[in-house]
Amino acid sequence: MLDDFFIRAVVGGTGVALLAGPLGCFIVWRRLAYFGDTLSHSALLGVAMALLLNMNITLTVFVISVAVSMLLILLQRRASLSSDALLGLLAHATLAVGLVVLAFMTWVRVDLMGFLFGDILAITAGDIAIIWGGGLVVLVLVSFIWKPLLASTVSYDIAVAEGLRPDLANFLFMVLMAGVIAISMKIVGVLLITALLIIPAATARRFSGNPEIMAVMASILGAASVWLGLEGSLKWDTPAGPSIVVAALAFFIISVLPLPKFKRQKNENHNPSSASEV
Repeated sequence: MLDDFFIRAVVGGTGVALLAGPLGCFIVWRRLAYFGDTLSHSALLGVAMALLLNMNITLTVFVISVAVSMLLILLQRRASLSSDALLGLLAHATLAVGLVVLAFMTWVRVDLMGFLFGDILAITAGDIAIIWGGGLVVLVLVSFIWKPLLASTVSYDIAVAEGLRPDLANFLFMVLMAGVIAISMKIVGVLLITALLIIPAATARRFSGNPEIMAVMASILGAASVWLGLEGSLKWDTPAGPSIVVAALAFFIISVLPLPKFKRQKNENHNPSSASEV
C-alpha cells in the first residue's frame, strides 16, 4: 500500500496533523505563536548542522530546537529585553545563521525550497515510521502533562498551589514542541510548521465546549486539511505544503463566517414586534 507516493504523503501528513492538534491548542490558549515560529525557524539551523556534521537531520533539528528553548528560558531570566524581542532575535538569528552555513557548504547540494516549504510527496516509509512512532510518544507524554499544563494555562499560581509542578510541564511542552517540529519539517517545511499547529486549533476553538473536544477537533481538521491540500496539489500542480496550509485556512474562513439563521433568530428575539407580525 505504501508503494504509492500519494498514499505515503496522506499517511505521513495525517500522522503529523493528529499530534499537532493538542499542542496547537496550547499554542492558541497561551498565545505562543511567536514561540512556535522561533522553534520552526531554528530547524533550518538544525538542518545545516546535520549536513555539516553528517548526522541524522530529524535528530539534529530536535536537539537544536531544544537548545534554542533552553537559551530562551535563560535569556528571559537574565536579559532585560521583553519576551517578544527575545523571540524575534532568536527566530531570525537562527534562520540567518542556518542559511549562511548552508551557503558555505558548497560541497553539499541542498534542496533549500524543500526544507523551507516541505516535500511531503517525497516522504518514505522510514519517514512514516518516524512520524507515527514519534507521534505516539508525543501523544502519550501530552496525556501525562495535560492536567498540569492546562491548569498552568488558566492560572500558574493555582497550579503551583495544587502541587502540579507547572515548570516541569512547561519544559516538557517545549521539548514536545521541538519534537513535533523535527518530525513535521518534511511535511510543510520550516516556514509553515506553525500554521499547521495554529490554524486547525483556531478553527476548532469556535465549535468546542471544552479543551478535550477542541484538541480532538483540531486533529481532525488538520487531517482533513492534509487530505484536501494534497488532493488540490495533485489536481492543480501546486506545492503540497502550502496547499495544505491553504486548505486549513479555508476551514478557518468558513468557521468565522456569520451564520444567517442564527443571526436572524437572535434579531427576532430582540424584536418581539417583528416576530409577532410574522
